[in-house]
Amino acid sequence: MRVILSALLASAAACATPAFAETIILHAGRVITDASQPTTGPATITVTDGKITAITPGYVEAPAGAKLVNLRDKTVLPGLIDMHVHLQSNPGGDYRDEAVVSDDFATLMGARNALRTVKAGFTTVRDLGSTPQGGFALREATAQGLIPGPRIISSGPAVSIIGGHGDVNGFRPEVAHALDANNTCTGPVECAARVREFSKAGADVIKITATGGVLSQQGRGLGQHFTDPELKAIVDTAHSLGLRVAAHAHSARGVEAAAHAGVDSAEHATFADAAAAKAMKASGTAMVPTLMALAGVKERLGKGIYTPTVEAKGREAVAQMGKALKAARAEGVTIAFGTDAGVFEHGRNAGEFALMVDWGGMSPRDALASATTIAAKLLDKQDEIGRIAPGYSADIIAVDGDPLRDVRTLEKVGFVMARGRIID
Repeated sequence: MRVILSALLASAAACATPAFAETIILHAGRVITDASQPTTGPATITVTDGKITAITPGYVEAPAGAKLVNLRDKTVLPGLIDMHVHLQSNPGGDYRDEAVVSDDFATLMGARNALRTVKAGFTTVRDLGSTPQGGFALREATAQGLIPGPRIISSGPAVSIIGGHGDVNGFRPEVAHALDANNTCTGPVECAARVREFSKAGADVIKITATGGVLSQQGRGLGQHFTDPELKAIVDTAHSLGLRVAAHAHSARGVEAAAHAGVDSAEHATFADAAAAKAMKASGTAMVPTLMALAGVKERLGKGIYTPTVEAKGREAVAQMGKALKAARAEGVTIAFGTDAGVFEHGRNAGEFALMVDWGGMSPRDALASATTIAAKLLDKQDEIGRIAPGYSADIIAVDGDPLRDVRTLEKVGFVMARGRIID
């Protein structure tokens, strides 16, 4: 027994020993170190044990033992950040699949989608709505390198009202009861308790459904769900625990109420008007427009994919394409990049850039900043990701052409490094 115990301890000690430092040298033809700065290059980027350690003008010879990656014909820039995805979801499914597909299978689908996402150049995502443990499992598996994927900031399930968007709708009562994720609350006290429970479970961020939603079977429109006191209790409790709040919100008054409560980001904000935008600006609430979600819904309208309830809400939302983003920008609201991937196919996330430019009137530089420096700040990771700089995580991508002139170049990524790991 002592021999076996000694062998186990020796094995554990060996696993705990830091690996020999790995150095990767990138020869970049052009470099965008920060979305606010001009393109430079050629340059040599040195990566050691997952961190950027140096950026040197010109091409420096790789030291002995280092791996050299030739990107001399490409533009190298920080890995992209998507602030709103659903890794365990895929578009166009039957809502009744919720009663058939296991959480285990949903997590396996999430692993596939995580790979598609990181190969598209998104090295960090905020997963806003998953099975109770699936999002956290994906977060840990990608962090440990067990599966390839982006850095994942996970909320777990969304906090919802009873019968609202995010709760189980459209089933017989006994089925709905069996599928209940214990994520609803009524009244400020219960809502505060629910936030504490989600924090205890491991949530990195609190996701709430402040209004009705398009793709759920709840049929009472897209207006405000939580009461003002409930919203305030959720936000105050989350902030007291050091957690940010992302509020799914469609209607103008729902967005306005969420902003007055102090949410950190309004997701979608589809019908936001000038008053809602002013409230966001006053409270420091960022807008995450998720234009690709509307594009994904538009692609599926009238094809028998959605139930009549969803079809009606979808047409209502699609009719607002781009209007809210323009209203928010007119008031100086912070815009952070997010797509709602899962409503459309994972891996198409970068299509959001062209929509931000074409529908929202953003410049390519501002659109890129929304997915790098601005998103990083909203995640409180501005000293870790969003730039190419010494000490930052080696989250690096490369594309042909110049994304500061044509954002569509970001739709075809030729090289991805996530946390220092090259993604094949």
